[in-house]
Amino acid sequence: MEPTTPRLTPDCTQCFALCCTAFGFTRSADFAIDKPPATPCPNLAGDFSCTIHRSLRARGFAGCTAFDCFGAGQAVSQRLFGGTSWRDDPRSAKDMFAAFKVLRQLHEMLWQLDRAESLAYSPETAREVGQVHSLVQGIAGGSLETVLAADVGSLHESVGAVLREVSEEVRAGYFDPDPRVVRLAPSADLAGADLRGWQLCGADLRGACLIAADLRGTDLTAVDLLGADLRDARLDDADLAGALFLTQAQVAAARGSAATSLPAGIGRPGHWRAAARTAEVP
Repeated sequence: MEPTTPRLTPDCTQCFALCCTAFGFTRSADFAIDKPPATPCPNLAGDFSCTIHRSLRARGFAGCTAFDCFGAGQAVSQRLFGGTSWRDDPRSAKDMFAAFKVLRQLHEMLWQLDRAESLAYSPETAREVGQVHSLVQGIAGGSLETVLAADVGSLHESVGAVLREVSEEVRAGYFDPDPRVVRLAPSADLAGADLRGWQLCGADLRGACLIAADLRGTDLTAVDLLGADLRDARLDDADLAGALFLTQAQVAAARGSAATSLPAGIGRPGHWRAAARTAEVP
């Protein structure tokens, strides 16, 4: 069977609530309760919908609103398991949940590689990105056995390497960032930092901890944000339209405004709109 081309946007109507079952979570600022993996969330309805979907953040489930499966949920539910749910066939649950955990990572890799292909400058780098993209796509679009046998660690290394090459090419076209940023290595701890007024264009903030960081009004053009933790980061009026490798999940975990500029393909979270309306009230 020829591998399929994965669709990288979620369609919850075609999924058996795999994000609400396969993964576990711990009571924290993101989740109001503890839930072990491979068990249904207590808020899950019989039709696989969420009974508190409209009030997730208010009820302490902000982590749910920031999750993005990159289309892995429907691919597992419909393509790999033929539309038969883990409720209809409990014996399939173990493999279904395992496949979802793998495919979700593969789909995110493909999502980032799609963007890398559009950003690569040199033909050699573009060719390397294309080769890795074909490799990951072949596995992601393969059979259940192929997905479960994937060496995810090795694939992460290959994808990370080509994304780094693309990032370096793009960021090389910018002047040196603010001297305060030069000393910051990837994975820097910037939790709670006030970065307003910093010249960040072209900075490497890959894997940085930006929890509750203040980036209001900041230009983040060509800033590598791959894997950066943006939970509760202040992005009001910031320009992220040209940020590198920013995902919907990162944006959903942050705080922003109607004036925040986002990359093409990234939607403005609903709680941002609510915050904007609230801010207009005297």
